Amino acid sequence: MVRTDNSSLDRILGKCLKGQEITCEEGASLLQARGLDVWIIAQAADELRRRTVGDRVTYVKNRNVNFTNVCTMQCGFCAFSVLPGRGGYTMSVEQVKEEASTAKKQGCTEVCLQGGINPALDYRYYLDICKAVKDVAPDIHIHAFSPMEIKAMADKWGVSVEYCLDALKDAGLGSIPGTAAEILDDGIRRVLCPKKISTGEWVSVVKAAHKKGIPTTATMMYGHIEDETHRARHLDLIRSIQKETGGFTEFIPLSFIHYNTRIYRHPPDGLAVRQGTTGLEDIKVHAVSRLMLAGAIDHIQVSWPKLGPKLAQMCLDAGCDDLGGTLFSEKITSSAGGGWGQSLSETDIRDLILGVGRVPAERDTIYRIVDELEAF
Repeated sequence: MVRTDNSSLDRILGKCLKGQEITCEEGASLLQARGLDVWIIAQAADELRRRTVGDRVTYVKNRNVNFTNVCTMQCGFCAFSVLPGRGGYTMSVEQVKEEASTAKKQGCTEVCLQGGINPALDYRYYLDICKAVKDVAPDIHIHAFSPMEIKAMADKWGVSVEYCLDALKDAGLGSIPGTAAEILDDGIRRVLCPKKISTGEWVSVVKAAHKKGIPTTATMMYGHIEDETHRARHLDLIRSIQKETGGFTEFIPLSFIHYNTRIYRHPPDGLAVRQGTTGLEDIKVHAVSRLMLAGAIDHIQVSWPKLGPKLAQMCLDAGCDDLGGTLFSEKITSSAGGGWGQSLSETDIRDLILGVGRVPAERDTIYRIVDELEAF
């Protein structure tokens, strides 16, 4: 490793490379780095990536199904949702079944079901769309329903989250996307998404899922009104949950796409809302995620819909080992103004991985390898 003239940075990175856990404060310090130090942090993160998972870079063949954009949450960062009665859409069970059939024909191993908090839908709809997917594609993995969706579903049904999870699992649910996390700090959430579940509720749903044997991802949406300390605390909380449950399959930093969002176009009085992040920030966040979560979560995913293929490719040299999915039909990021399209072909994904001298491997949702190119 290249030594720096920053003794604090040398000490923190030295701990990381010795396999020692760094503190939340040390993580925040890394996230505040500037200039050449960012690249040294990225180098350290990539060395930990190599030691942890080797040179394999994975991806999943999946199809996104955003079954409704009707939502009452009105989160400031969202440009996808529409209030009830304002012309939104809701897919029928039969339409979801058709999407699953298409996914099967495309060779997908996963269907991801997510939508808004639509008051017109009851628990039977969610169970029915899971069953519909399994009817036409019994071998496909259902990755569905954020902790927010599950909490809202349980509340409307009048049952516990645990009961709701059991029912969904019986209907075919395989895992849960760890979205709706945004920044796990209630002060930030009161501004960014005041109607959404609290930090404690998000944690409670995730832990309940893990205890039921339902794995989840973990995410962090950054680059809006939070600072480096909020990001480090978020990572520290994810790490502590993983130590307790072991149920996270991967961590996914999600860069804020600001263009069409309410909080950016109409910020609350006195609030400075950022225009997303810089490329160096993105590299730094992904690298520090690897460093803080080392020994807890093996897989750090970079989101090509958020960063674009080329910057996502650069993050593969900053600690990341997964490029996410083909998606085929992504609506949420594109609605916010993301300009990288709604799908990426398997060939393009493999070319991105080969372009940085790494080994492409198709995985399933829980990181079992489906197909891998021979190392070169």
